Amino acid sequence: MNEVLSKIQMMGIVPVIKLDDPKDAVPLAKALCDGGLPCAEVTFRTAAAEESIRLMREAFPQMLIGAGTVLTTDQVDKAVNAGASFIVSPGLNPKVVSYCVERNIPITPGCSTPSDVEAAIELGLEVVKFFPAEAAGGLAMIKAMAAPYVNMKFMPTGGINASNLTSYLDFPKIIACGGSWMVKDDLVKAGDFDKITELTREAVKMMLGFELRHVGINASDESQADNIASSFEKLFGFEKKAGNSSIFAGKAIEVMKQPYLGEKGHIAIQTNYIERAIFHLQNQGFTFNEESKKYDKNGRLVAIYLNEEFGGFAVHLVQK
Repeated sequence: MNEVLSKIQMMGIVPVIKLDDPKDAVPLAKALCDGGLPCAEVTFRTAAAEESIRLMREAFPQMLIGAGTVLTTDQVDKAVNAGASFIVSPGLNPKVVSYCVERNIPITPGCSTPSDVEAAIELGLEVVKFFPAEAAGGLAMIKAMAAPYVNMKFMPTGGINASNLTSYLDFPKIIACGGSWMVKDDLVKAGDFDKITELTREAVKMMLGFELRHVGINASDESQADNIASSFEKLFGFEKKAGNSSIFAGKAIEVMKQPYLGEKGHIAIQTNYIERAIFHLQNQGFTFNEESKKYDKNGRLVAIYLNEEFGGFAVHLVQK
């Protein structure tokens, strides 16, 4: 998968926006960035699209900006010249797709049938937009279509919202979801960019699903670790279970047999999608200890520590 599509996959959500007036472009882009989603698909449904992309690119050069509802090669040129990094179309137009492929412009055309997917494969694509997602059968349809096309991935758009977002993203052949619930037209027209920031932040929070997994306590040695875990078992009935490097008391308390990362210990935070969580936290300026990565037997990342400590505690992410 190319770099742009890989970044979209880490983003997880692509806000789909329609702008009637270019004056709203920069404050809307700021609202999305402040909300934790420096990404936008600006649809060519209005005459303001080209100028809006240009203004957003100038104000936020690091933002991932694409053009949506692109129907012609002329619109491709206008979008790319204005600063769009990727193209999205509602259907699969072989002329438009070929034009983009020949110029190494990432494009995800809309597909809703196996025939569409086969046409996309023939044109050399590895990711397509599934549109209109809910109306075309939703997640069940994507799973059914994905089965025979083992290398194809999907970006569903249309009917995606806060309530069904993670059910889509849980399916590994979905790289991201397009949605407009955090950038509703009435909010943009009213200039309520604070509300857009709030909804965007809520969308990211819901996607990542951060929750406390356990608290780790640094003991000086195995004997002290056993005593501490035994105390929690006696006090609260948290069953003690010894492992290679630590002893758990229930699921919420882990006592290290010898001091590990963190002056006092560590806090484990679980997340729906650990690699997306890393991406989003890095965008906020946090850094990670690459040497602390842990993988499961299938080679999937399941844990990693941040470099930063908080109140004497190290923090690590854990895949749910």
